[in-house]
Amino acid sequence: MGSTRNGMADGLHQVRVWDWPTRLFHWTLALCVVGAVASAKVGGNAMVWHFRLGLAVLALLVFRLIWGVIGGRWSRFASFAYAPGAVLRYVRGQSRPEEFHEVGHSPAGALAVFTLLGLLAVQVATGLVADDEIANTGPLIRFVESATALAATSWHKSWGQWLLLGMVGLHLAAILVYRLVHRRDLVTPMLVGDKLLPPEVPASSDHAGRWGLALIALSLGVAAALWVQAQGG
Repeated sequence: MGSTRNGMADGLHQVRVWDWPTRLFHWTLALCVVGAVASAKVGGNAMVWHFRLGLAVLALLVFRLIWGVIGGRWSRFASFAYAPGAVLRYVRGQSRPEEFHEVGHSPAGALAVFTLLGLLAVQVATGLVADDEIANTGPLIRFVESATALAATSWHKSWGQWLLLGMVGLHLAAILVYRLVHRRDLVTPMLVGDKLLPPEVPASSDHAGRWGLALIALSLGVAAALWVQAQGG
């Protein structure tokens, strides 16, 4: 409460940055990825859950792709798809006030987000056509040649897995650095949605009407995942 009062005295106020759909996506995706990795390590009957969680990640990625276009102000890709000049100013510590680099995703954070989403997309795609030559095949394996399926399996179980885990580790390390070195808490805003910011910072829309759009976007993601699952018979 004391920090809030100090913030008010400095002319700051609570601004909605992360809308409800974005926060739910973030934490649900984290849980699904942890579950997918754990079930793959256990193997055996747990692979049923590995495939289910992989399809859940697919649904969430489709949702995020849509929400990145129609979501709240700071959840849209346009808000953190920075031009080279903006990135260079950020690196030099010369960011302009109107660029709001520290409100949503900074240029460094944006790079991490796009990399993580890209790696997840590749990991899901390779899993959908994978063949472990024992008991498990992806639901879309019939659409690719055997050599492609084996190459996808190799990537999924080696480079793809370790690159993804490495990026997750870097993400967690960055959160700690921001907390311990820069005294900035990145976790709480992703839980509650708000940050203490100057009044000129635009807020993200976060109301029932927006949640309805999010539900439609999620429904499309779920429909895509169910269609993929059905291809495996």
